[in-house]
Amino acid sequence: MPEPRSHDMLPATLPDAVRAALLAPMVDQHCCGVRRDDTTRSGFEQLIGEGGTPAPPGTTHFDTPAGAAIRRWCAPVLGLEPHASPTVYLSRRAELGAGEVNRRLLRGAGVSAFLVDSGLDVPALLSPAEMGRLGSAAADEIVRLEQAEQDVAEAGLPAADYAGMLRDELAVRAARAAALKSVAAHHCGLGFDPSRPSRGSVIAAAGRRLADPKSRLDDPVLVRHLLWAAVDVARERGLPLQFHCGLSGWGVSGWGLSGAAAGHLTDPALLTGFVRALAPLGVPVVLLNCYPYHRQAAHLAGVFPHVYVDAGPAVAHAAAGSGHVLRELLELVPFHKQMYGSGCHGAAELCFLAALNHRRGLARVLADRIDEGEWSPADAARIAHMIGSGNARRVYRL
Repeated sequence: MPEPRSHDMLPATLPDAVRAALLAPMVDQHCCGVRRDDTTRSGFEQLIGEGGTPAPPGTTHFDTPAGAAIRRWCAPVLGLEPHASPTVYLSRRAELGAGEVNRRLLRGAGVSAFLVDSGLDVPALLSPAEMGRLGSAAADEIVRLEQAEQDVAEAGLPAADYAGMLRDELAVRAARAAALKSVAAHHCGLGFDPSRPSRGSVIAAAGRRLADPKSRLDDPVLVRHLLWAAVDVARERGLPLQFHCGLSGWGVSGWGLSGAAAGHLTDPALLTGFVRALAPLGVPVVLLNCYPYHRQAAHLAGVFPHVYVDAGPAVAHAAAGSGHVLRELLELVPFHKQMYGSGCHGAAELCFLAALNHRRGLARVLADRIDEGEWSPADAARIAHMIGSGNARRVYRL
């Protein structure tokens, strides 16, 4: 069957300039690697399920918005008819092999640059360089702060040397990075004291930490120290500091917090004090994956000149509902503060769907604003370009 064409996926009534802006290559300013190996049906379903867990007995993750979208939109990329059954889809996936599947879907996303969080310690995931090669795109690394800290903690050093070694390690990793990223939201929550901790309190907390170095970093003093050390390095290097927020990935094995009641601790509004403290320093703060707190994130981006936001994997998982998420962001966020980031992890299908749903969802929002006379086609095209790539290229100096 003929290869699907990107412009067929957008409303036919869009002005040409808006269509061209939406179809232009985008910068995926935050994603993780996808798996390089073939997987079983059970394994694949865990990759496409938002919680990263098996579906309940007798059910399937293909019966989700993302699962249905895979059958509709990814199937033609693999040479199948739209709405192929899960069995047919997975059979074709196995026939092509993971390498070819990844190549088709990553290139089909229409991305010119991937910024890849390399902090997931999973050997089966593609490296940033491999993501770029298969996606025919540039690729840069995002350094996950907590992974760097874990490596330092396990190095067997005295507590008095902890802060200096951590600072040095961050500086080394930052030298090859496009950004630094924290997942403190899922280790201790975002409601931490925004002040820089004293040297004595850091040494005392480091002593406790180094007594059990393989444990998860959840000491608020050391989390604050790590973040302020990252701020110093980011300021020297001119790098943005990303924060994972919201409930995205809540069920993925490895997150530290547990229980639905703890979900509010990932609300980006809790970062207000820390964001305010960074305002004079010139370090951009990027709020990632904020759903369902994307309106709070949009408000912060509107209030603080150094704060930016993306919609993250909610766009991939919402499928046809992606326009609602993007519409709510655009109620408040300045157009020069929103960026595209797939937040994809594990399955290349999610990377493809995030890009597709972003373009389709944003197309609906832009068409409505044009029809209502709020924006001209030139306005809509400029906004699509800023969100798709222009803002990221400016913030990350690409």
